[in-house]
Amino acid sequence: MAVLQIRSSQATQSVFEELGAFVASRRAAGKPAEDLEAFESKLHALFAAAEAEAMGEELARFDIDSPVVEIEGVTYRRVERCEKTYQAASGTVSVMRSLYRHGTERCVCPLELNAGIIEKYWTPLAAQQAAWSVAHLTPKEAASLFAKLGSMRPSRSILDRLPKELSARWEEHRQSFESKLRSEETVPAQAVTVAVSLDGVKIPVKDGEATAGKYWRGPCKFQEVGCATLSLYDADGDRLRTVRMARMPENYKKTVKAMLMDELEAVLSKRPDLQVVKVADAAIEPWNFLEHELPRGICIVDFYHAAEHLHKALEAAYGEGTPKCHEEFERLRHVLRHDRRGVDRLIRSLIYLRSRHPHSKKLRVELAFFRKNRHRMTYAATAAKNLPIGSGVVEAACKTLATQRLRRSGMRWRREGGQAILTLRGLAQSDRFDRGWSLLADTYRRQVALPGKVSALQSVRRGK
Repeated sequence: MAVLQIRSSQATQSVFEELGAFVASRRAAGKPAEDLEAFESKLHALFAAAEAEAMGEELARFDIDSPVVEIEGVTYRRVERCEKTYQAASGTVSVMRSLYRHGTERCVCPLELNAGIIEKYWTPLAAQQAAWSVAHLTPKEAASLFAKLGSMRPSRSILDRLPKELSARWEEHRQSFESKLRSEETVPAQAVTVAVSLDGVKIPVKDGEATAGKYWRGPCKFQEVGCATLSLYDADGDRLRTVRMARMPENYKKTVKAMLMDELEAVLSKRPDLQVVKVADAAIEPWNFLEHELPRGICIVDFYHAAEHLHKALEAAYGEGTPKCHEEFERLRHVLRHDRRGVDRLIRSLIYLRSRHPHSKKLRVELAFFRKNRHRMTYAATAAKNLPIGSGVVEAACKTLATQRLRRSGMRWRREGGQAILTLRGLAQSDRFDRGWSLLADTYRRQVALPGKVSALQSVRRGK
């Protein structure tokens, strides 16, 4: 869409007159439009043009044309008055604005500060729509979508920069923002259980972006994004709400662990009666954190993960794909899931099989797995209370937060770009995007005042 110059009331009036004339002509027509798509396209373009004109007029009202202004008690002097193009949800608009400077600092624009212009270019609504789009689509796809919609048409490069710029500001205030979001939320009255999970998924990283430290070894072309979830369940075991979070690779997932701990403490501070359930696969790192650093609760190794280990053990004993292997797997899987002493019975069965196959290393490894995690395999008793026994929620988060967006063909990520996407997607999938956006957008607004008795020319400028 062409840039709409805010020049005069006559120019503005012509846009609305054209829109009005078009609508009036169609209302007076005695037959339908010959081409409905063409009619709708023109109608949309006229409304968008009128909206952009009105938006430009409104933006101009935020400008201050005065020799001096005050921002947070500091006096700034006017150095220039010029035209600037901004991206609104309806298209690009150009307005006259004044620039001010204090000493050798960079120039500031009262219009942008008063209106809360995002990154010196986007109106708040346009930036919100763009941020949501690039959280779910690539910048190229988002640019094509906006072009097809026929309102604003940001370029691919601008859409690529926006999430990184927003993420830098979010990270600066992240802990206070997250605390604010948690404080605004209530725990549903029907909630009886809070389940927490921790997992990870590897994504491709760009050369030179490998995380330092002995935890990461090898060529480091792929590293693990840390994902965590906190879910609330009712007495029937139905999931009520889930908070999803993810962080780019770092040693021992320190940040995502701290985020999960803060989320759990916030929920328990409001509802200390909730039953805590910790669910994860059998990796050592998640359980070192879940068992020893979080409040006490029931610990469960994901049942489906345990079943996979059972199948590997039986394959070692009976052979892969044999009828006996399938038969024993179904029997012991049922025992593990439904018998309150199922894991003990399963272990005894594996001990017997080990005696029959003493040279099977795989069988010894799987037996050790069940012995080590015996206390986390109370599946029958846990399920009888309608508590979760699977880590599907966090595994789905790994897929929807990271894999679907960060592991497309040919993609490689640096920390800043990847975290920008993970943050936006985490907010969106936790039903926090709108509230999180409000907190972020507020940081772009600053109050600009007139010092003393200086009078400003605050009427809308139509050009000089």
